[in-house]
Amino acid sequence: MIKTGVLGGMKLPIVMAPMLLISNPRMVVAACRAGIVGTFPSLNQRSTEGYEEWLQEIRDQLRPGDAPFGVNLIVRESNPRLGDDLAATIRHKVPLVITSLGFDAELIARVHDYGGTVFHDVASPRHIEKAVAAGVDGVILLSHGAGGHTGQLNPFALVREARRQYDGAILLAGALSRGEDVAAALMAGADAAYMGTRFIATKEADAPPDYLRMILEGKASDVTVTRAITGTPASFLNASLKAAGLDPSSLVRAVERLVEAPDGRAIKPWKEIWSAGQGVGGIDDVPALAQLVADLEAQFASAAARFRRISGL
Repeated sequence: MIKTGVLGGMKLPIVMAPMLLISNPRMVVAACRAGIVGTFPSLNQRSTEGYEEWLQEIRDQLRPGDAPFGVNLIVRESNPRLGDDLAATIRHKVPLVITSLGFDAELIARVHDYGGTVFHDVASPRHIEKAVAAGVDGVILLSHGAGGHTGQLNPFALVREARRQYDGAILLAGALSRGEDVAAALMAGADAAYMGTRFIATKEADAPPDYLRMILEGKASDVTVTRAITGTPASFLNASLKAAGLDPSSLVRAVERLVEAPDGRAIKPWKEIWSAGQGVGGIDDVPALAQLVADLEAQFASAAARFRRISGL
């Protein structure tokens, strides 16, 4: 059962994850109109002023009955814009705020003051405990196989442990690319699916052609998890690592972040070294976002019907 109001506005239990350099207002509006929560990182705009322009653009295009939208704020000392971006978020009363890479109790309280909802990325039971103590409304479980920054635990194990210690909203991320995957996430105990990689391959996404090609050609085995690129375990496409002159197999056990490629060029995470989750093997087309959501809905309904037949319910 969906426990948090911002999720209750969805037609399909999916939150489109915020993707650095990929997500944009077109994607957010298309997602919300299709009945899922659309989100984007505030840092996809170069300035707080630009971020606020995007917020207004989204507000102007959403209609009554559309699903809510959200933004991702990076909560760490290395983000000098956090205070200004939070102030803009509060001015526009963004329904959902997704926090990553740190906790800020004051931020959570200020979002709650205007009636907003806060979800936080977590990758382990210890992170869940900290998020709950900080007062978040929901946790996003980054299980093994998720794109971007990721965790190491099996999704079913992570959901079970999360449910043991938390009765708030739980979103599951990790290799979800079809409606059947969404149904499986709910059956496992999550309230909604958190999907990113599948939405890179849509007409509205800002994906460079080579990135899109790697997504369409990639399989689960073409994704490497390493902390060498960002300092935190993250999933990257082998083809983009090799294009940067890096050997994916040598990065797996890396404990320190690389700042230069072998030829001396600066490593540019997300911009030239591209991320994807292990669900990439299930992606073979580039539909409009609304069509993708319609396809996911049909797959979800088919999975639910199959379960009813098998269970006799």
